[in-house]
Amino acid sequence: MRLKELRKAKGVSQLKLAMDLNMNQNAISRYENGVRQADYETLIKFADYFKVSIDYLLERTDNPEMR
Repeated sequence: MRLKELRKAKGVSQLKLAMDLNMNQNAISRYENGVRQADYETLIKFADYFKVSIDYLLERTDNPEMR
């Protein structure tokens, strides 16, 4: 998942992202490190937050545009 890449490109800390999405910072870390997989609702939150498609977030495409 491109979560860490997107977060760093936007200049957002794990804590800020967690606060913005009403999540726990430890959960963000686990998603970024592949220890935990995001459910559908969480994937949608991440995609909406970074304004990218879920396919881009999951590295299924190199096109970040939402359809």
